[in-house]
Amino acid sequence: MKGSLIIVGFFIAGIACGAMHLLPPDAAMGDWSFAALCALMLCVGVSIGSDEAFLKKMRHVNPRLAALPLLTIVGTLMGSAVAGLLLPGRPITHALAVGSGMGYYSLSSIFITQYVGGELGTVALLANVARELIALTLAPLLLRLFGRLAPIAAGGATTMDTTLPIIARTSGGDMVVVSIFHGFVADLSVPFLVTLFCSL
Repeated sequence: MKGSLIIVGFFIAGIACGAMHLLPPDAAMGDWSFAALCALMLCVGVSIGSDEAFLKKMRHVNPRLAALPLLTIVGTLMGSAVAGLLLPGRPITHALAVGSGMGYYSLSSIFITQYVGGELGTVALLANVARELIALTLAPLLLRLFGRLAPIAAGGATTMDTTLPIIARTSGGDMVVVSIFHGFVADLSVPFLVTLFCSL
């Protein structure tokens, strides 16, 4: 939760800096965003590549549970499509692009800002931060209503890092490997799906 609030704080600070013209003109901001995106992708790759235990853990995932991230992605896209149909004035592909963030607000908002614009990038940031906060705060309720896999599905790409502790507490320690695998697959899907829907 603290990490999400810090990200939102930086977002608000960015708005303030832009409104007061403290940063370079918009033409330079595109280059800054791309550089930040490249650095972010490098950090993600380093964190995955340096985790020697990760591949060993993946060998013990139940094959049936391995389908969970795919079902989460399909369910998220279906929900996003319904939201896109209910929201006038925007193509459905924009709703699908926002939903494709899977809770990975930092990466998806940068991608969407680059491809579509700052307005939709802001929506992506807030929507994906909200997804993480829902997973963090409502995990016990989701567990009671829908079962042990519900908090994992709700967390999307965040289940390998920020929401992992709450998932371990609510769904049980035996779900940790499933949660990490789920987050890893959802994480990998974000750049491909967001780019796809932004380019349609």
